[in-house]
Amino acid sequence: MLAQALAITGLGIRSIPERWAPSLVIVVGLAGVVAVFTALLAMAAGFDSTLKATGRSDAALILRGGSDAELNSAFDRDSTDLIKEEPGIAAAADGKPLASAELMVIAELVRKDDVRNGANITLRGVEPAGFALRPQLKIVAGRNFTPGLRELIVGQGVLKQFQGAQIGDVVRMRGSQWQVVGVFASGDAHDSEMWADINVARSTFGRTGSSSVLAALDGPGGLERLKSAVAAEPRLTLDVLREQDYFSGQTKQFRQTIGFLAGIVTAIMALGAVFAALNSTYAAVAARGKEIATLRAIGFGGFPVVVSVMIEALLLSLAGAVLGAITAYLLFNNLSVSTLGQNFTQVVFDFKVTPQLVARGLVIAVVIGMVGGLLPALRAARLPVTTMLREQ
Repeated sequence: MLAQALAITGLGIRSIPERWAPSLVIVVGLAGVVAVFTALLAMAAGFDSTLKATGRSDAALILRGGSDAELNSAFDRDSTDLIKEEPGIAAAADGKPLASAELMVIAELVRKDDVRNGANITLRGVEPAGFALRPQLKIVAGRNFTPGLRELIVGQGVLKQFQGAQIGDVVRMRGSQWQVVGVFASGDAHDSEMWADINVARSTFGRTGSSSVLAALDGPGGLERLKSAVAAEPRLTLDVLREQDYFSGQTKQFRQTIGFLAGIVTAIMALGAVFAALNSTYAAVAARGKEIATLRAIGFGGFPVVVSVMIEALLLSLAGAVLGAITAYLLFNNLSVSTLGQNFTQVVFDFKVTPQLVARGLVIAVVIGMVGGLLPALRAARLPVTTMLREQ
C-alpha cells in the first residue's frame, strides 16, 4: 500500500507543471492568507515587544490612586516630596532617593504620512534622576537639554514618523517655543517621546506638581515595603506598580483588538482559500481521471489514491505558506509605524515577523490545504473506474 501511494504521488507531482493554473490558484490563495495573518500579528508582536522592553523590574512607578495611565495621574509638589521619602526606595550615590518626578504633557506634531493633520505625542518633563533610572537611554545626536531652558531632546522614533523634530527645529506648543537640541535612543516606548526639564515644563504649562514618580527599588523586597508605607500614609492615595508591569499591561487591549481582527480576516480569507483549493483540487483530479482510473483498474487501491491527492494538496499548501511568509517578512518586518497608546499619544514601533508567527501561518495553510483536498481525494478513491473513464 505504501509503495502504491508513493508511486501515485510521484506521478501526480510530476504532472503538476501540466496543471500549473489550478495549482497556482492554491499557492497564491494560501500565500495571501498567510501574508495577511502574519502581518496583522506582526503588528501586535511589535507593539507588545516595544512596550515590554520599556521599564525595569527593579523600579516602581507611582501614580495617583485609580489612574490607569500617567496622563490621567496628577499630584502636587508636597505629595511628590513625601513619596520620595518613603521606605523601599533606593538611595543614589549622593545619599538622596533615586527617584524622578515626571510630568506628562500632550504635544502635537505633523506626521510624515499625513501632512494635513497633527498627531498627539508625549512631552515628558524629567528630573536629572530620570536619566540615571534609564541607563539604556543614550544621546545619539546633538546634546542633552540644559536645565532652566526651553530645550527638547527627541526620541529617534519621533524622527522616523514626524516632521519638525530635527535638531535645530523649533517646536511650538500651547503658545510656547522649544528648540530641539538632541536625539536619544532607548530601544523602547520612550523613543516615541520628547523630553524636557520638568521645572521648565511646569512653569510653561501652568503645572505645579507631577504626573508620576519613577523610583528605584531598594532590594527584592523594596516594592512591598513601598506599597505598605504608601498604604499607611493617610495623606497619600496612590497606586504603586512595578514599572515593567505597568508598560506590559498597556499592550493588553491592543493585542486583543489585533488578535480579534486577525481572526476575523483570516477566517474570511481562509474560507475563500478552502473553496479555491476544493475547486482546484477537483480540477486536478478530473485532469488525472484517466490516469487514476487506469491505476485502479490494474490493481491500485483507493487508499493510496487518497494519500497521493492529500500529499499533493499538502505540498501546494506548504508552497503557498512559504511564499506568504516570505512576502510578509520582506514587506513588513521592521516596518516602522505608530499608533495610539494608553496615554492617547502616538507610540512608534516596528513590525516583528517572528519564527513563531511564521510557524502559525504554516499550520493554518496546511489545515486549509488538507481540508480543501480531502473531498476531492475521497471522490477520486470512491468513484467507479468505469465512471471515471466515461467522464474522460
